[in-house]
This record gives sequence, structure tokens and C-alpha cells, in this order.
Amino acid sequence: MLTQRSRYALRAMIFLAGQPMNGAPVPMTRIAAEANVPRKFLELILADLRESGFLFSTRGKAGGYRLARPAHLISLGEIVRTIEGPLALVPCVSRTAYRPCTDCKDEATCAIRIAMARVRDETARILDGTSLADTKTDALAA
Repeated sequence: MLTQRSRYALRAMIFLAGQPMNGAPVPMTRIAAEANVPRKFLELILADLRESGFLFSTRGKAGGYRLARPAHLISLGEIVRTIEGPLALVPCVSRTAYRPCTDCKDEATCAIRIAMARVRDETARILDGTSLADTKTDALAA
């Protein structure tokens, strides 16, 4: 399940994707209001996204945030992984944080592992194949 923190991050990034790439930085208060994200949470989320290279920030009275890359080059999967970590629902199918399950008798034949690997693959395919720019088009309705 997608956490509230990830939903807030996606909302903020989708909002910023709708702003001019070379325009003025968008103040945090405006992002919070437009994306319907509590300011306290947004501050922490934007810091994580900035540190991961998704955003540029500018300090001062005219300061705020802008995307660091064009919206079509930022996938929803990248954002979710930055906020949540691996997409896998169980550690034994994670590509970046693999850990064997402590209660599994045979990983190779485990029905749960096989199903969760399919879930991970489809989730990654969809999220990695959907850019911020795609959220601004009718592409998601199809």
C-alpha cells in the first residue's frame, strides 16, 4: 500500500510538473496549498526530493522549488522509491534490498514469493513507465 508520505510527494511533484520549467521557484506555501499537503510534512518531503536530485531549491523571499529535470524524465517509480524504498511487498523479491524470509522453507518454490515477484514486476513496469508529464495528459485514462 502506498503510504500517505508517498502520496504527498507525488502530489507535490505532479503540481510542480505543471509549472514552467524555467519559471520562478514556487514557494512551499503555494505547493502545500495547491497539492493539499500539510506544510510540516511537505518541508521534510521536499528536502528528501531535493537531496535525491529531483528538485532545485532557492532560498529567500523569492525562493521556492523547481523540478531539476524535465517532467518527462522523472518517473513515478523513482519518486516512490526515494520516499519509500523498494517497491517489493516482501523482502525476498526486492531487487535493491533483498533479504530471505525467515519463515520460508524453499524460496525457489514459494508460492507467495512467485506471486509477489509478479506484483513487484508489474508495479515497477507501470510506475517506471509513467512520468510526471504523463500525469498531465490523457495517457493515464487509457
